[in-house]
Amino acid sequence: MRKSLLVLSVLMVAVVMVLSVAGCKKKEEQPQPAPQQQGAIPQGPIVETPMSQSSAPEGQMPQGHGMTGSESRKVEFQVVVPQEVKDNWAAVKFTIEDKVKNKQQEISAPIGGEIKIPDSNLVVKVGPFLPDFRMDANIITSNSNELNNPAVGVVIYENGNQIFPEPGKKWGWFWSRKELQTMHLFQHQRFAVVLKEGVKK
Repeated sequence: MRKSLLVLSVLMVAVVMVLSVAGCKKKEEQPQPAPQQQGAIPQGPIVETPMSQSSAPEGQMPQGHGMTGSESRKVEFQVVVPQEVKDNWAAVKFTIEDKVKNKQQEISAPIGGEIKIPDSNLVVKVGPFLPDFRMDANIITSNSNELNNPAVGVVIYENGNQIFPEPGKKWGWFWSRKELQTMHLFQHQRFAVVLKEGVKK
């Protein structure tokens, strides 16, 4: 009887020891959270904070908010009209096409003035005329007083609202050379407007 009790006691002690060892191993296997270093930055997506518009260099828009890098570096072009050009050109002549009536007409407008397109609510404000258009860096000017590449800056309004160029731009440009007339094309469901020529004083 004593032997049976002794054997049973030894077995119970062995079972308790095995369970204790197994419990310790489970605790060791549980990952312990890494101690945070003082001032450590939590990991996550890196977000670039765009410059505020007030802190952006003049002529540039802040990068971010869905804008591409090229859009964020828009340059405000300065138009420089040489004195010789100012002294020699008084007006420009436009060709107006009415796509509904299938007819064309020519209209002259003074440089610095404006005209209303007949039978419409369109008004064309005429800006600088450059007989030999050239663009370098952020300067738009005329390379000479010769009609090598005539262009005129315009703003077009419909019912008082600017529709060309897009709001925020000072001038949209029309060229008289046919191969350049599709650049910055004025889009309208009824009328097409192109520069025909400059008119000297």
